[in-house]
Amino acid sequence: MHMKLYFIRHGETVWNTQAKLQGKSDIPLNEKGVALARVTGEALADVPFAAIYSSPLKRALQTAQLVAGDRDVPIVTDRRLEEIGFGIWEGLSCHKDHYEIPSDSFQDFFLDPFGYQPPAQGETVRHVCGRTADFLEELIRKMGKEESNVLISCHGCTLRALMNYFYQDYTAGFWRGHVPPNCSVSIVEVKEKGFSILAEDKIFYDKDRMGDYYGEGTK
Repeated sequence: MHMKLYFIRHGETVWNTQAKLQGKSDIPLNEKGVALARVTGEALADVPFAAIYSSPLKRALQTAQLVAGDRDVPIVTDRRLEEIGFGIWEGLSCHKDHYEIPSDSFQDFFLDPFGYQPPAQGETVRHVCGRTADFLEELIRKMGKEESNVLISCHGCTLRALMNYFYQDYTAGFWRGHVPPNCSVSIVEVKEKGFSILAEDKIFYDKDRMGDYYGEGTK
C-alpha cells in the first residue's frame, strides 16, 4: 500500500468574506476563490491523480474542477465530505464586530469542539469525524493496494476531521490553531505500516492573498 492523499479546502466565497456560517448552504466561489483554485491547480499540475473526490457543494466541487484542470479523471462527489451542518445558524455572521449568532456558547465550536452543542438541525464535530472516517476507510479499502495519488476537495471543519483520522486529537487541538486557509492543501502519505504527514495547510499563493475574515477570538 502506498497512497498520497491531497486534502484541499475550497476557495474563497462571499460568505467567507462576511464571516457567515456556510455549513451545508450551497454558496459558489467568488472571483478571488476561482483565482486561488487556479493557482493551486497550476502548482499541482504535475501530480498524477488517480482519483478525485469532492463534497457535492458548489464551492468544493468548483475547486476540484479547477485543480483537476484538463486531467481525464472523473470527479466523484460524496456527501460524507460536506461541511458540518450549522442548522438554523447558517447564514449568520460569527465575526466579533457584527456577531449574529443567538448563543453565547458558539465559541465552543473552536475552543471545545467536542463539547460544542449545535443548534436545531445542526451537526456535532464528532459526527463529522465519524462520516469522514467512514469515507477514508472505504477509500483505503478500495485503492489501498495501488500506488496512487488522490485529491479530496472539501471544507474547513471537514478537512480538520479528515486529518483527525490520523491525529486522533479529541481536544481543542483538533483545529491545529486555526481554520485551514482557503485552497490550503494538507498531504498525507499512507503506507501498510502507518502514515506520514507531508504537508499541512500549505498554500501555493502569496500570503498577502490569504483572507482572515473571522476576527480575533473566533479562529
